[in-house]
Amino acid sequence: MNKPILVGAVLYEPKVSVIWDIIRDFFESNGCPMDVVFYTNYELQVDALLKGHIDIAWNSPLAWVDAQRRSGGKCRAIAMRDTDRDRVSHLVVAANAGINSIADLKGKTVAVGAKDSPQARLIPLGLILRHGLVPGDDFTVRRFDVLVGKHGDHIGGELDAFKCLQAGEAQACAMLDMNWERWSGDGTIDPGRFKILATTDRFDHCVFTVRKDFDHDREAGWLKVLFSMSYDNPKHREMMDMEGLKKWEPGRTTGFGPLSEAVQKLHYFEGSGA
Repeated sequence: MNKPILVGAVLYEPKVSVIWDIIRDFFESNGCPMDVVFYTNYELQVDALLKGHIDIAWNSPLAWVDAQRRSGGKCRAIAMRDTDRDRVSHLVVAANAGINSIADLKGKTVAVGAKDSPQARLIPLGLILRHGLVPGDDFTVRRFDVLVGKHGDHIGGELDAFKCLQAGEAQACAMLDMNWERWSGDGTIDPGRFKILATTDRFDHCVFTVRKDFDHDREAGWLKVLFSMSYDNPKHREMMDMEGLKKWEPGRTTGFGPLSEAVQKLHYFEGSGA
């Protein structure tokens, strides 16, 4: 019997186990045994990958940057969702607040998500820094640390940040483009009362990560099965809808520039920053 490929995933909400049960069954039925190891946070998952306890890690963007940092660049990005590519985050303000540029945020309060959220804190603060405003000096950061360790793979802190803006306790907040679209559509956000002040550069999100020395034949076999999953198949569609994709794509690393810049400028891995 072939030794199963071990994949690590962070259990950020109950549906994750359902998603991976479906994926694991599909791989088994296609002659590519795999098993899943669940972690409570991405830091533990990165540890496990680098120590060889798992073969593949389903990493957040911050976990990818951390794995590359800690391995000296000896990890590879092998696959991602179609929806992981070319995301952006928005800075959102009240439409009638008279805030028309990032410079107008000087002296104001900006609400953000959890400290380890690329989309709702790190990349948006990196954008503001690029415009010459320093968090904590030029403006106040109000942070909502919901599910720290999950790297923003949830909407808790992000939604709390918007509610803070809505209540008038902040003058701006940060959110992922997909959440702006969702909340503008379902009535959570009234587009007549709130507007997008600024948008970050495009960035990529989650990525399957392997160590540089992972066996290429095993990797190729695993990817062949992964890429054969089809949204046209009702069984696959159930999982894909829960996981938020319509197609698995090859991994790439060109979309991690904005996050890499932000963690460096915010001294994230040194434990400082707003």
